[in-house]
Amino acid sequence: MLEQNDNNDNDEEEDISQLFTMLLSDSGDENGDTKTKVGHSTPGQPKLDHHYITSINTTLLTRQLPSQGLSFQLWPAATTLVTLLDDHRRNPNKSPLSPALRSRSSDGPDLPPLTILELGSGTGLLGIAAAVTLGANVTVTDLPHVIPNLQFNVDANAEALAVNGGTVKVASLSWGEAGDVELIGREFDVIIGSDVVYHDHLYEPLLQTLYLLLGGRGKTTSFVMAHLRRWKKESSFFKKAKKVFDMEVLYEDTPCNGSRLGVVVYRFTGKEKWNLNVVSATNKAG
Repeated sequence: MLEQNDNNDNDEEEDISQLFTMLLSDSGDENGDTKTKVGHSTPGQPKLDHHYITSINTTLLTRQLPSQGLSFQLWPAATTLVTLLDDHRRNPNKSPLSPALRSRSSDGPDLPPLTILELGSGTGLLGIAAAVTLGANVTVTDLPHVIPNLQFNVDANAEALAVNGGTVKVASLSWGEAGDVELIGREFDVIIGSDVVYHDHLYEPLLQTLYLLLGGRGKTTSFVMAHLRRWKKESSFFKKAKKVFDMEVLYEDTPCNGSRLGVVVYRFTGKEKWNLNVVSATNKAG
């Protein structure tokens, strides 16, 4: 999750942060599967969270730093995707993520591990969970000032990664920066993200980065995005995205804790006929 620094956005972040803390205070499904227990701390102090992954009988540890901003906190959509990854590990044939993951599998002895890129990683829980449940080689990314806490969380789960397979690499990536994409590379099997559609001034940079990663690759690479809708303005992101990507809904979460809407998981793929003129027009229209 990315930030901006003006006063209005700081107020907005504080309101959303309080809501998310309530939503995540003790999340899990009725069967006792993937469960997140958010640590409690005094204001301004770190929170250490524990996330139990049933399919591999492993608990992941992440540190939140609420006083540092939204990029340092766990968002609801991330826990939804972590649960789906856990379920996919146990029963891939019934997993809603199968359309995005079916072309490659880390379970086959003759196939190389999946390569996954996470955008706007924040605490890194989603990317770490993808590595341990899929045996994947994952690159987690965010803005430079988020990297130290992201690296802390990756290091905190070194044993879980070693036992279950998979690797996690930490890298800086600013959306809209072609140079950052070139440094990281474009050859990923799957791109993932959770709650990355938030500040409207970041819609265009995010789309530009997705153009660079998915452009001209047809259905060979998917962007799997979990999103919890908050404002009508977010529809402009999806309207622009549909001009250059094929989109489908993979999963819809049941609303909880009095919310009207639940988390929705989308799959983006490049259109079969990739039209650079449409991409340019979309950029100018932003």
